[in-house]
Amino acid sequence: MKRHESLPLVPIQRGQGVWLYDFDGKRYLDAVSSWWVNLFGHCNQRINAAITDQLGRLEHVMLAGFTHEPVVVLSERLKQLAPAGLGHCFYASDGASATEIALKMSVHYWRNIGKPYKTQFISLQSSYHGETLGALSVTDVAIFKDAYGGLLKQNATVSSPDWRAAQQGESAHDFALHCADELEVHLQQFHESIAAFILEPLVQGAAGMAMYHSAYLQRARELCDQYEVHLIADEIAVGMGRTGTMFACEQASIVPNFLLLSKGISGGYLPLSVVMTTDKIFQAFYADELARGFLHSHSYTGNPLACRAALATLDIFAEDNVLSANRDKAAYFNHTAETLRHHPKVRNFRNTGMIWAFEVESPHADFAQRCFTLALERELLLRPMGNTIYFMPPYIISEEEIGILIKQTLTIIEQLT
Repeated sequence: MKRHESLPLVPIQRGQGVWLYDFDGKRYLDAVSSWWVNLFGHCNQRINAAITDQLGRLEHVMLAGFTHEPVVVLSERLKQLAPAGLGHCFYASDGASATEIALKMSVHYWRNIGKPYKTQFISLQSSYHGETLGALSVTDVAIFKDAYGGLLKQNATVSSPDWRAAQQGESAHDFALHCADELEVHLQQFHESIAAFILEPLVQGAAGMAMYHSAYLQRARELCDQYEVHLIADEIAVGMGRTGTMFACEQASIVPNFLLLSKGISGGYLPLSVVMTTDKIFQAFYADELARGFLHSHSYTGNPLACRAALATLDIFAEDNVLSANRDKAAYFNHTAETLRHHPKVRNFRNTGMIWAFEVESPHADFAQRCFTLALERELLLRPMGNTIYFMPPYIISEEEIGILIKQTLTIIEQLT
């Protein structure tokens, strides 16, 4: 809040498509989908209509001893879309809660089958999985560790397969397998105490959009099977079509033990998250004794309004053939961004699906804040991470709007370098 004494909050009055409008009528192109959640534009008429219809039927009922149509239909549709075998859904309200659920469910599973000593976790270096205490225990961000380390269970990290760290001449594929060798060594030594390995498939968001080859996921799946460790795919940010397929783990043809979804699942409208898992894990909790049941609850679990928003979002994917359209849009974006890619101060220009990122060589220690401020002046909402600028726009962004985004970003880079 002290920063806002000199950098005022931007009061937004309304949204339409990829644009946000303040109370003076100035517009901002939402190039980050309002923290990666808005898939089909602000004030989308089809999602609006679904929520309005649901509002006249049922706003909420607890899922303790009750259920309702939207959550049942959503669960069935997710089962059909997700990798085969992920047929059970446990709902919550946000991504961090989904992480908590998966971690607890993994440890409780091992306890239920007679392996109570499997209570540790592994995550990738620079990983981010949320900011509640369990989620922070598998998050590798220094500022959080420094502030809350005394409250956290300490877990191990292994090297990220982020191809920016590869040796000169080493391919992203080979670097991914090299990093997987380190994972194998760790599992060989400590697998008896490890419950699960959690990662963000293909793209580590808060690590500066660190991208890596799908070979790492394939090898991680093999190793987790070999050493009896669960694989948790945190697709909170990268699921729902963001990487080019509905779920990022599809690109490695793997099935995780747990699949975490949030952010874009409701189209950016309402808080919703879900943990999907397998029959095998479900059966370990299916018992008469209360202590064997999974002990977790949220007041707004499976909220009908949020589930209707999610169903409307899935309808748009199906009716508009979104994944195919996104491939064409990404190709156009990459073609239009050639000038940006080859700018003398741009490094590591990269793209996965509808995510783009690059680093900028700049003398400014406060690069991120300067970039954010300059972007607002040029009708853009950018939120750099350090010297990394990234784009995660709504899927409805037009060719004209792509042109605006790239042209204005180039101007900002010139000002900052």
